[in-house]
Amino acid sequence: MGNLIIVSNRLPFSVIKKNNRINFQTSAGGLATGLGSVYKAYNALWVGWPGIVLEKLKEKEKEQITEKLKIEHNYPIFLSQKDVDNYYHGFSNKILWPLFHYFSSYTSYSDTFWEAYKRVNKAFCKAVLNVATEDDVIWIHDYHLMLLPRLIREQMPKVSIGFFLHIPFPSFEIFRLLPWRREILEGMLGADLIGFHTYDYALHFLNSVRRLLGYEHTIGQIIADNRVIKVDTFPMGIDCEKFAQAVSTTAVKKEIKKIRKKIGERKVILSVDRLDYTKGIPQRLEAFETFLGKYPRYREKVNLVLVVVPSRIKVEYYMALKKQIDELVGRINGKYGTIGWVPVWYLYRCLSFHPLVALYNVADIALITPLRDGMNLIAKEFVASKTEGKGVLILSEMAGAVKELGEAIVINPNNKAEIVKAMKEALTMLEEEQNERIRIMQNRLQRYNIVKWANDFMDKLIQMKKVQQEVCGERLTATKKEKLINDYIKSSHRLILLDYDGTLVPFAERPERAKPDTHLLQLLASLAQEKKNEIVIISGRDKNTVEKWFGSLGIALIAEHGVWIKEKNGTWEMIEPLQNDWKEEIKPVLETYVDRTPGSFIEEKEYSLVWHYRKADPELTLVRARELKDALLHLTTNLNLGILEGNKVIEVKNVGINKGRAALKWTSKQKWDFILAIGDDWTDEDVFLILPERAYSIKVGIGYSKAKFTVPSYRKVRELLKELKRCEIERCEMDILDVRTT
Repeated sequence: MGNLIIVSNRLPFSVIKKNNRINFQTSAGGLATGLGSVYKAYNALWVGWPGIVLEKLKEKEKEQITEKLKIEHNYPIFLSQKDVDNYYHGFSNKILWPLFHYFSSYTSYSDTFWEAYKRVNKAFCKAVLNVATEDDVIWIHDYHLMLLPRLIREQMPKVSIGFFLHIPFPSFEIFRLLPWRREILEGMLGADLIGFHTYDYALHFLNSVRRLLGYEHTIGQIIADNRVIKVDTFPMGIDCEKFAQAVSTTAVKKEIKKIRKKIGERKVILSVDRLDYTKGIPQRLEAFETFLGKYPRYREKVNLVLVVVPSRIKVEYYMALKKQIDELVGRINGKYGTIGWVPVWYLYRCLSFHPLVALYNVADIALITPLRDGMNLIAKEFVASKTEGKGVLILSEMAGAVKELGEAIVINPNNKAEIVKAMKEALTMLEEEQNERIRIMQNRLQRYNIVKWANDFMDKLIQMKKVQQEVCGERLTATKKEKLINDYIKSSHRLILLDYDGTLVPFAERPERAKPDTHLLQLLASLAQEKKNEIVIISGRDKNTVEKWFGSLGIALIAEHGVWIKEKNGTWEMIEPLQNDWKEEIKPVLETYVDRTPGSFIEEKEYSLVWHYRKADPELTLVRARELKDALLHLTTNLNLGILEGNKVIEVKNVGINKGRAALKWTSKQKWDFILAIGDDWTDEDVFLILPERAYSIKVGIGYSKAKFTVPSYRKVRELLKELKRCEIERCEMDILDVRTT
């Protein structure tokens, strides 16, 4: 493993230019805060935008910023004001942010925003390529850079890439609204490991991938573009020790004393959030207003400390939200406030670390009620800061953190009565129960802290490379290919067994759409003309189609997965006498499932029936395929029939008939000094199994296989066959030259 390169929209340092002077300050974002200590521990390089636009900088200032950030292991990307407006404020925060948080009515689908998003992701890719090598590990973060994994993959195919989404991934019904949904998914699938905070988000992603791109998954593993990609959950933690130890520092104690002096003996309900419509701030203010009206005995005995951190203040929805919050605070304070008591302490600012920890420690209750939140680290920070164990967390069930903080009082943020009830319960909860709940949550957070989160992700990413090697098998490298070609050239009796669909041509969604092209037919014919060669096409297609396509080439043919065989220049024969009268009983069942599954269809071969469902709705086919298989197993119990599941197909055929059995007719015909077998799916495994040890077997694509080698696509198969032919011609020319010279 080389270096770790972290890539995010913002660097952990922000650049501010004031009075023509360049200043640096620590970024306040949740990602920068969470990963700040991690990237130093890994001695990583962090790539991102420093928060200042190009128009404000001179060339010398850019150089100054770059050199200064280099000391902190940061590599800046400079963006124009136009790109910041359209990529960041536009596509990221006017499309992805509201849509992924289920505020679809707030989205603004703009082609201009999309073009900027693509342009900036390409700029990030260029920056990463400037500093990364194939041995490095690249960890990309969040929704601003969802195209970046694939962009890097296209330039650096072997590099390890991880992607982590820090916001929710929405359900398919929401995600499908995005016009560029396929591009976003394909971009993310450029990574080797894709991480989410919760299982729900991972499940939504996998569902969208299946329904939009057609990739199935097995225990979170997707096979796409000849790579294995893992989707998993990693709930982001915090630096618990940092918050716990800070409570005993002089700076925090001083802040606690100041707060206590102002509050006295009153209870404190704390609300800390960035200004955002997803946080549910108006709803909790309304709930607090209702609480004071319903329980007048708590007036002048409790304060709601409302900390709102300014964010995206130029966006209209945020401006409207700020106005709504201001009006609600004013209404509550005007309605219930008295001389000496202001119900809501409203702080519209970003608090530094020590005052924030002091508030966490002083607060009796943390009221955290987001309408939708990827994780919410504030809830965890509050729990970590309660060193005396006293305090109650009220947490929305829509926050990702609720999966780990089940001892909190969990509420529906849209249920005002439930929030009021939760505040009452929290204020009357016995200290013993508070301590027990807090301690359980603290122990859990300490076990899975920010370092553990990062290490788990990195370990899984490294592990994925090993998994990919196992699943991909041994690649047919240039050295291995050279040996194969040399063995081919030296041999006198050669057998070449070739699958068709997915091996010589790309796999077609409908059987009739994979007719061989002229170049392929010429290639097969030229190989067959060599007297040393015996070429056998082994196909699952019906014999009439196979005969029509390849009958004139002078090669041997196997059709319907081994039911029919044809010697070179011979006639079609059945491998054994078979019956097909069973089709009358089975076909009506398949027809019923075609009617119940729009997009599916039946392919009828002479001695088998195939139900294809590649074009049908993936969610529906999960159910229908299982139902059909169960029904067929029941019907075929006494009919000597087998039920085979393939790539979006279920096939009914006679038991014991397969490609391997048919191929035995050729492998046992004579003593071959060179055998080559190539196939792409589970039906070809039967062929690989019957080959002698010295034979060459190649699987097209990835997946567990008995084949010795793998190649990524049918194109590589054609290239190999062309090389065999070319080398044969060159060898013949050399032999002729030797004879003439002699």
